[in-house]
Amino acid sequence: MAKEVRVRYAPSPTGFLHIGGARTALFNYLYAKHHNGKFIVRIEDTDIERNVEGGEASQLDNLKWLGIEYDESIDIGGPYAPYRQMERLDIYKEHAEKLLEQGLAYKCFCSSEKLEASREEQKARGVAAPTYDGTCRHLSAEEVAAKEAAGEQYTIRMRVPENVTYKFEDLVRGQVAFESKDIGDWVLVKANGIPTYNYAVVLDDHFMEISHVFRGEEHLSNTPKQMMIFDAFGWEYPRFGHMTLIINENRKKLSKRDESIIQFVTQYKDLGYLPEAMFNFFALLGWSPEGEEEIFSKEEFIKIFDEKRLSKSPSMFDKQKLTWMNNQYIKKLSLEEVVVLSLPHLQKAGLLPEELTEEERAWATDLIALYHDQMSFGAEIVELSRLFFNDHIEYDEEAKAVLAGEQVPEVMAAFKAQLEGLEEFTPEAVKAAIKAVQKETGHKGKNLFMPIRVVTTGETHGPELPNAICLIGKQKTIGRVEKFAQ
Repeated sequence: MAKEVRVRYAPSPTGFLHIGGARTALFNYLYAKHHNGKFIVRIEDTDIERNVEGGEASQLDNLKWLGIEYDESIDIGGPYAPYRQMERLDIYKEHAEKLLEQGLAYKCFCSSEKLEASREEQKARGVAAPTYDGTCRHLSAEEVAAKEAAGEQYTIRMRVPENVTYKFEDLVRGQVAFESKDIGDWVLVKANGIPTYNYAVVLDDHFMEISHVFRGEEHLSNTPKQMMIFDAFGWEYPRFGHMTLIINENRKKLSKRDESIIQFVTQYKDLGYLPEAMFNFFALLGWSPEGEEEIFSKEEFIKIFDEKRLSKSPSMFDKQKLTWMNNQYIKKLSLEEVVVLSLPHLQKAGLLPEELTEEERAWATDLIALYHDQMSFGAEIVELSRLFFNDHIEYDEEAKAVLAGEQVPEVMAAFKAQLEGLEEFTPEAVKAAIKAVQKETGHKGKNLFMPIRVVTTGETHGPELPNAICLIGKQKTIGRVEKFAQ
C-alpha cells in the first residue's frame, strides 16, 4: 500500500505571510490535495528574539483568506500535536542525548569570540565558506566533564561523517549531490538549549510522517545536514523538491527590501485584491499548466496539478499580470459584490462618510458601477473616481489642447443652456442634451464630445459621459462650465 501523502508548510513567526511563503504553502497544498493527502501547517518559533507579535496569526489568517485550507495545525490540532516547536523541546532534548551517547554528536565549548576569530583566519587564507575547525571534536570525556564542572557553556554539534556523498533525486531539479568534506561540524542545539532549524525540522518531519517536502531553493544547501540526522537515527528521508527563486521585473532576486513590489499577502488583501485571483496568480508563479489557459478555479488547479511541471527557471513576479488577472475576477463579480469590495476605500479616503444615507449609497453604487469592468483592485476606485470629488479642476497639457479648439466656447455655451433647461437630470436626458448641442452648433464627434468631457470631468478619457455627468450632478456640472467660461 502506498504511503499517505503528507506535506507541510512550516513558517517562522518572524514576520507576516510573504508572497514567497504563500507560494510555498500553495504548492504543498495543491500537491497534497491532488494526491488526496494531508496538508499540515507547523510553526517553527525557535528564533525567539526575531519572532514578531502577530506573525503567527498573519500566517494562518492569510492562508485561510487565500483559500489554502490546512488539515492539521496549532489552531485545529491533529494526531501529531503539538504543532509549535517551542512546545516540542523535550523531543529535541531526548534525541540530542541519544546522538551524544552514540558519539554522533559532541559538546562544543568554544566561545563566540573564538569562533569568530577562526572564521576570520580562514577567510584570510582564502577559504570561501569557513567551517568549524573541530577544536572540541576530540575532547576526552574527562575534559568535557571538567569544562562542565567549571560552568562553561556549550552547544551540541553534529559530528559530520567523513567522505560521504549525500545524493538525492530532487522533485524539481533532478539529481543533486553534496560532499560531507564541504560541511563543517554544525550546531544541533544552541547554548540556551533551543535546537537549530536543521536539527528540529528533521525530528518534526519524521514524527509527523511527512512524505514530501516542497520548499524554496534557499533550503537546498540545508538538505545534506538534514539527511545526516535522518541517517543517524536510521529514518527514511522524505522526498525533497526545491522551487526556484522569485525574481522582480529587473530579473533580480526578490528581497523583502524590494519596494517595487508589494511583498505581503495582507497588503493585497487590504488593497482589495480578491483571494481567488491571488490563489490563481501564485499557482502560476513557478508552475505551468498544459495549454495557454491561465484562469483556473481552485478545484481545477487541484485536479491538474503536476509537480513535474514546476519550473526549473526563476519565476518573475509580473505586477501587470497580477492586476490583469484580478481585473478578470472582478469583472465576474456582481455589482453588489464590487460595492462591498470598493466602497470602504472611498470611505477610508474621506471621500464618503462612514455612515451613508440610502441616497448616498445609491449614488456610490452608481459611481462604482461606472468602473466595474475597469477596476483592477478595490482601492483603485479612489483614484479612478477622483473627478467626482474634486472641487477644483486642473487641466493637463492634453486637456488644454482640447480646450484650445476654436469651436469650444460655442459648444460649451450651448451645452450650458441645454443643462439649465433640463427638468430631469438622468443619463438619457444628458445624452439628449448633447445631441441637441450637435444639432444647434453643427459640431460632432471629437469636436463635440471632447470639450464637454474635459470641461465637466477634467479628463480626456473616462467612463460613459452622460452617466459621469449625471453623477457629478446638475449644479456642480453647470458650475464647472461657468468656471471654464470665465
